[in-house]
Amino acid sequence: MSRERHEIDVPVDGGMLHVGVWEADSADAPTALLIHGVTSSHLAWPFVADRLPGVRLIAPDLRGRGRSNRLAGPAGMAAHAADMVAVLDALSIDRAVVVGHSMGAFVSVVLADVHPDRVSSLVLVDGGFPLDVPADLDPDTAIRLVLGPTAERLEMRFTSTAEYLDFWRAHPAFRQAWTPELEDYLAYDLVEDDGGALHPATAYATVVDDTIDMNTGSAVPDALGRLRHPTRLLTVPRGLQDEEPGLYAPAHLNRLLADHPAVEHRRIGGFNHYTIVMSPEGADVVAPEIAAAISVAPMRSAS
Repeated sequence: MSRERHEIDVPVDGGMLHVGVWEADSADAPTALLIHGVTSSHLAWPFVADRLPGVRLIAPDLRGRGRSNRLAGPAGMAAHAADMVAVLDALSIDRAVVVGHSMGAFVSVVLADVHPDRVSSLVLVDGGFPLDVPADLDPDTAIRLVLGPTAERLEMRFTSTAEYLDFWRAHPAFRQAWTPELEDYLAYDLVEDDGGALHPATAYATVVDDTIDMNTGSAVPDALGRLRHPTRLLTVPRGLQDEEPGLYAPAHLNRLLADHPAVEHRRIGGFNHYTIVMSPEGADVVAPEIAAAISVAPMRSAS
């Protein structure tokens, strides 16, 4: 049986941020903040949650995604980091281990830099370090290069949830990893437009803001240059379309790691960018990494 969660709304700049919470049995349980990827939602995390029953897990829908998709104002890593602090404040959490997947890892790095006292350590899952993307690309080209068909999907319309699920069944990343939890995640992603058609909740304009900031802005490189928290980086050899070499080709990854020798890195074979988090087998790898980060970086919740 999947671990139960509840959902709350937290006031942030421009509106309300939707947040999923998996409570732990103990009032003094440690807390981890889980930050999802660029077109995802808090429902990316149920497999990880099931494997950390003694940890309180806080997982927002980032602005422009999920049930936070109507938030006004521009995005970018600093804006998301400010939202994460609002979530911690609303739940009276002093410090937390911060876990980011994909774009969420970039948000995590900036959060730890701008608000170092709120973060005890970082677990970055296939993200958080610069991608091998030319810096002078126009926004649309950058998005196509980084996200490919993932960005094109945001403009598509569907007549039913079943049609949307059928669209995803052919996705190469999930051909061997289809689960009921994935169906719940995909169904949650849909919202209705004024004409009654269904479309992904993620706002394309927000993806533009985030992708450009993530790849050409100063917040991420500045944060990495000042990286001061214990950091674990997990990378996988297959990308968003289950293609090799994934987001971090070996030569590029080796250069990044040489620049940041204090980062603990683990290359995990057998997974793609999605399944490292959104499959039982991936969660079997990621959850112990989070538990290890918690064990060496204790934190407390405010009363």
